[in-house]
Amino acid sequence: MPQIDRHDTDILILGTGGAGLFAALHAQQTAPDGTRITIAVKGLIGKCGCTRMVQGGYNVALGGGDTVERHFMDTIQGGKWLPNQDMAWRLCEEAVVRIRELENEVGCFFDRNPDGTLHQKAFAGQTADRTVHKGDLTGIEIINRLMEKVLASGVEKLQEHRAIGLIPTRDGSALAGVLMIDMRTGTFRLVRAKTVLMATGGGPTMYKYHTPSGDKTMDGLAMALRAGLQLRDMEMVQFHPTGLLAGDHTRMTGTVLEEGLRGAGGQLINHAGQRFMFDYDQKGERATRDVVSRGIYAEMRKANDPEQEGVFISMSHLGPEWVAKKFKGMVKRCADSGFDLAAGQVEVVPTAHYFMGGVVVDVDTRTAMEGLYVAGEDAGGAHGSNRLGGNGVANSTVFGGIAGDTMGRDVARMALRDPDEEVLAAEVARALHPLTRKPDLIQPLRKELQDVMWDEVGVMRTKAGMERGLTGIAQVSDALMDIGVDDGALAFNLTWHDWLNLRSLCDVSQVITRAGLARENSRGAHFREDYPTDGGLENSDFTVAQMQGDTVSVTRAPVEFTIVKPGETVLPDGAPETLVAVP
Repeated sequence: MPQIDRHDTDILILGTGGAGLFAALHAQQTAPDGTRITIAVKGLIGKCGCTRMVQGGYNVALGGGDTVERHFMDTIQGGKWLPNQDMAWRLCEEAVVRIRELENEVGCFFDRNPDGTLHQKAFAGQTADRTVHKGDLTGIEIINRLMEKVLASGVEKLQEHRAIGLIPTRDGSALAGVLMIDMRTGTFRLVRAKTVLMATGGGPTMYKYHTPSGDKTMDGLAMALRAGLQLRDMEMVQFHPTGLLAGDHTRMTGTVLEEGLRGAGGQLINHAGQRFMFDYDQKGERATRDVVSRGIYAEMRKANDPEQEGVFISMSHLGPEWVAKKFKGMVKRCADSGFDLAAGQVEVVPTAHYFMGGVVVDVDTRTAMEGLYVAGEDAGGAHGSNRLGGNGVANSTVFGGIAGDTMGRDVARMALRDPDEEVLAAEVARALHPLTRKPDLIQPLRKELQDVMWDEVGVMRTKAGMERGLTGIAQVSDALMDIGVDDGALAFNLTWHDWLNLRSLCDVSQVITRAGLARENSRGAHFREDYPTDGGLENSDFTVAQMQGDTVSVTRAPVEFTIVKPGETVLPDGAPETLVAVP
């Protein structure tokens, strides 16, 4: 086994999106004086991750007829009654606190109304205009300000450090530390910590069309799976309805045209020149993301023409000058790809955007493994089967702050733990595997996986299709194990990391597919053409995937309606009231 550098800290944070950066700031405020806080990231702080890519905005109930209860009900109904209700309530309640913190302490500038109040725009699936934003570049504003705070905070920074394994104690009851690769040198580094936050983000880039950057490969969930943790809702992959379709020659294909376009009155047009979304839902283009994605996908199948694969979004009827002013970032993004969003039409396609599934956690971000906490897109439960646009960055910052506070309090009663050296050796050997094989091209295999997942485990699913998907995933995974990379220089050996990326994607793709097979009904992002009904909202359950030996098992667990039941709503005083009209 190669030499492993060993390093100790008190609080270790993996990831520097909204969850990781907020956790670092809150841990500093809560932890005892002298606590060592380390933040590690696969890329550079503030320059990678999905939060930076957020365009639309941040959901928060700030008045004007809106309430936390109303936001909560939209979240529950949008998630088709599968969310962990305590987490959803915490999200909606704490968002009010967090948005003030972002403004007054972090220094974010959001768009405002003439009277000085925060401007809130319409997003699909919501009963109020509650999405706070900075034009259509909200994520950049939030991450830039958080980055400035963290860089000046004095926390230890391990940049370009890739986490590759959660290393438990010998008895497996607690987490000892995290094995990483220092990408700048190619060396292994074990960081022991009393508490660890996993906030590495999602990134369903195993699909042909996807919004995250290619280095987002769900490494955190792959590590959690190998560590034996339970993962819930793994079948729930959110497709954003309007990903830019610019051709195979550019990586701009798949990037999001934000939901505010449809919220503002943008129309979806098929290749026959017809507006079609009202054929699928009475809310038209302002239906939830899962509904609009299925509508677009159905239109694509009707056309059955590879030369006319997507549909079009049209904004020109709203006035080109108004669109250019209101959606400056979106207009420029489209212009860079040869489209005129303000005055013409832009071709779009459903694109894999967000992952509702993740590690089972409690409302304070603790997991079943002592010392491990999870927040952001790595954590399951808050969104159920469908995330409302604008709830994503709210989820990351809310639970990132909660994680920082929780770890800051817990760390005082914890000590450093000795790692299981056998697990450590196995994780090192796993990472070194491609260095023992003959080098070959990896990218064709990644494209093969993307095609399999899009065709068989995508917007619409069937048992036969997902079984074909499992076969295809296994073929890619087996072929990958026979492919090697050049071991001449491990410093910034990006081909090595491409290999590790694809292995994570294969592992998580298998779990997505197995969970999809286990859910024989249709909820939110998971639509079974062979089981098109919801199975009864009052009988809601969620899938639980866990590694047992070399196989993944999937079981079901009932949703606990801790706050509200189907057929009820929540009033501002917190008392349920039976309403027949509520689905």
